[in-house]
Amino acid sequence: MRAFQIQAFDRPAGFFDTELPPPAAGEVRIRVAACGLNFADLLMARGQYQERPPLPVTLGMEMAGTVAAVGPGTSGPEPGSRVAAFNGMGGLAEEANVAAERCVILPHGMSFSEGAAFQVAYGTSHLALDHRARLQPGERLVVTGAAGGVGLAAVEIGALMGAEVVAIARGGDKLDIAARAGATHLIDAECPDIRERIRALGGADVVYETIGGDLFDTCFRATNPEGRILTIGFASGRLPQIAPNHLLVKNLSVIGLYWGGYLKFAPGVLTASLQTLFAWYAAGRLRPHISHEVPFERTAEALDLLRLRRSAGKVVVTMP
Repeated sequence: MRAFQIQAFDRPAGFFDTELPPPAAGEVRIRVAACGLNFADLLMARGQYQERPPLPVTLGMEMAGTVAAVGPGTSGPEPGSRVAAFNGMGGLAEEANVAAERCVILPHGMSFSEGAAFQVAYGTSHLALDHRARLQPGERLVVTGAAGGVGLAAVEIGALMGAEVVAIARGGDKLDIAARAGATHLIDAECPDIRERIRALGGADVVYETIGGDLFDTCFRATNPEGRILTIGFASGRLPQIAPNHLLVKNLSVIGLYWGGYLKFAPGVLTASLQTLFAWYAAGRLRPHISHEVPFERTAEALDLLRLRRSAGKVVVTMP
């Protein structure tokens, strides 16, 4: 089968013919129909992701498709079932073997592209806002990178949870998308006075921070006493430096969130979150925004859309 792989960190990813063994006990084989891309795919391709699997590695953290086969003694989705799965890798291929327990049956009416776009973005945002930050109705939530995959999901979920959402994104088009997702206030990331704009609204109670660098520093200074700052990512490339004495002065909490890590130490928390999210989707309360659906043979172009920040919401690679 064809797979889009990293075979060496000093060479670009590309297509290779590879063998996929039969699914082992506890696994199912998925005939991949769509793969959702994430910023983490770019980091993994450079060997900079927090998990560094041995090479060669097939990129693509989340996928959706049809169960083609079931491993021996495996109870799980039957062949023919429409599923989504987060596997951390392997989605950018014609087929993938995935642990049966990681598969979620797609709700009625959810397309493969939506299924592939759903788990990482919505799972990260819901677990961060609900489980980690304990976001409350009426609190002011500031979201940076608010038109990106996880950022836009945070806007939508924050509004659904009753927060007053402040979206920070670059340019009017992306801010319009954030407004349609439920943002109450819009701030262009190029504004020189972001801190003052946030403070004029009453300050931030919770910050969902995806950019790092100067924007993290700005939002940190605009956070209210007892505020919570969620560190989701560092798209700017600069890790923020936090002065502990500033945390003390305003009784701030800086909270880390690595969604995939819950699979190892608390999978029940992740599973319960996804059950909530898929129920919200089935009830019509969530709708993934997919800005680009790109054919498999143009996977490199699809990754460039993320790298160059030319997308909004999710980029999905579709299989022929």
